[in-house]
Amino acid sequence: MNLSPALQERYTKESMTAREAQRLAEFIAWGPAVFQASRILLKWSILDLIRDSANGMTLEEIRQATGRSEYAVKCLLEAGLCIGLLLVDTTTERYTLSKTGWFLLNDPATRVNIDFCHDVNYEGWFMLEESLLNGKPEGLKHFGPWPTVYEGLSSLPEQVQESWFGFDHFYSDSSFPEALRIIFDEHHVKSLYDVGGNTGKWALQCVGYDKEVQVTILDLPQQIQMMQEHVKGKEGAERISGYGMDLLDPDAAFPQRADGPDAIWMSQFLDCFSMEEIVSILTRARQVMTPETRIFIMETLWDRQRFEPAAFCLTMTSLYFAAIANGNSKMYNTEDMQQCIERAGLRIEKIHDHLGQGHSIIEVKVNSEK
Repeated sequence: MNLSPALQERYTKESMTAREAQRLAEFIAWGPAVFQASRILLKWSILDLIRDSANGMTLEEIRQATGRSEYAVKCLLEAGLCIGLLLVDTTTERYTLSKTGWFLLNDPATRVNIDFCHDVNYEGWFMLEESLLNGKPEGLKHFGPWPTVYEGLSSLPEQVQESWFGFDHFYSDSSFPEALRIIFDEHHVKSLYDVGGNTGKWALQCVGYDKEVQVTILDLPQQIQMMQEHVKGKEGAERISGYGMDLLDPDAAFPQRADGPDAIWMSQFLDCFSMEEIVSILTRARQVMTPETRIFIMETLWDRQRFEPAAFCLTMTSLYFAAIANGNSKMYNTEDMQQCIERAGLRIEKIHDHLGQGHSIIEVKVNSEK
């Protein structure tokens, strides 16, 4: 395993004292309560009120400002102290934000993660053990009877959809500007397959960036329908087409072009599949490639992260895939992805690291030796 320097420092040697380790063990034991108390402190704007006050706030001031009971506010403030979100002046009994509280309140990634974990994952994670044992997303059942979350995405409750897409788009959108430059400025792509294109957000970015490119989105028929509604009337929409297919079907072929597509784009897509399924998808992509076609695989590979908190978020996201999404995929490392690429008769030409929120783009071409 080849870890980035920050991960090598954190994951290969002990860094805590015994007392710190004991506290973290208890933190884990009370994790569900820690999460919910922190989320409510955000939802009820208690952290906002404290941040915006001149010198912190007392319990009574918070009670009056929120209209909540003294009991509720006291429970949350005391939890906030022990979690590490708040500090208290024992003389004035005024509460202020800690550094952790400030990040919880102000870091956009953290806010997206909280909504995603609460709305999409929280109840389903109760079935994580069964999901890992069975290789199926057993936690998805409380939403509906679908085999994976993707078939049911358009039928999920509105708030769940909002948090799901908010999570998905937050991490990909930050990488779009650099990705567009790589694809269109470095390689002058004029025909592109967007595999697993969802709502067409990336496709719209492409046709807006390059006035000649033709984009074909490959996705489930119900997703193609959602995409068509989303792009309707937007600039460049006439250069976006859809091709409905079940990418999990090993017999579902990619659409053929006489000259092959210039590029095949897979953004935060292959992590939605098992390694065997990835090999199948890449093998079928290879069948429509010319020697000049490139596959651009954009993923948040956890072992290449510059900062350790990013790797933490990514490996926890694997548990969403286990219990909710499909039961057999995860956030992969470079070694896993390279193995799949080579098994499909392809080769890595170049890797671009540290794009946006920790993304890498792997440029892949046909392995002429196979």
